[in-house]
Amino acid sequence: MADTASHSAVDDFATLDLASSALLLDIDGTLVDFGPSPFEVHVPEALCRSLARLHERLGGALALVSGRPIRDIDKLFSPLKLPAVGGHGAEMRLADGKVIAGVKALPEKLRKRLALAATPGSGVVLEDKGYSFALHYRQTPQQQPRLRALVDRVRAEFPDETLEVLLGKAMFEVKRPGISKGEAVLTLMTHAPFAGRAPVFIGDDVTDESVFALLPVLRGKGYSVGRRFDGLAGMFAAPDEVREALRRLASV
Repeated sequence: MADTASHSAVDDFATLDLASSALLLDIDGTLVDFGPSPFEVHVPEALCRSLARLHERLGGALALVSGRPIRDIDKLFSPLKLPAVGGHGAEMRLADGKVIAGVKALPEKLRKRLALAATPGSGVVLEDKGYSFALHYRQTPQQQPRLRALVDRVRAEFPDETLEVLLGKAMFEVKRPGISKGEAVLTLMTHAPFAGRAPVFIGDDVTDESVFALLPVLRGKGYSVGRRFDGLAGMFAAPDEVREALRRLASV
């Protein structure tokens, strides 16, 4: 059943109307497979070729929508520099290259306290984005309770800081409230060349829920990877199917 559903998603995606659509693509777990850490992932050259071709054919209406900072997105996909939403919406690069960022950095002392999670041999990987701080435990899931407790303690130690915790796949991320991929996508879709097009989003995680939720308002379509969300147009089994769907769409 899952194979049929994923095959259908690839076929359906390949029929998208490039003249009226805008592609919005999550990265980790969607375009690329998860690695041992966020800094150990592989971006196939064929994927970059598909993205470059689709960016051209869509008149620039293709954006990467990620929890990663834009600087890290650019390193992964170099030499491509695509429109992007970074940090779950904390920053955005428009099609003209203009970067919008309006989120104050977390206090250095707070980030240093969270960094204590990476004790020797813990397998915990730190990701300090300035405006947020992520603790990844992909290699050591048994660390989850300890990290949850540390995050709660650190939040209590900084009562004057308004914070929220974003839960992702084997990750805790401490960030400023009011930041979401959904809000950023709403803003992105008001700018050329995205304005007036129907957004087509692919995501895989709970951090993508805010985008899936607004797609009906924008007359868009949503596809997921390995996880069910309400109102999906289709579900891919794994990132390799997403890459195949992009390759087929780019060659139409």
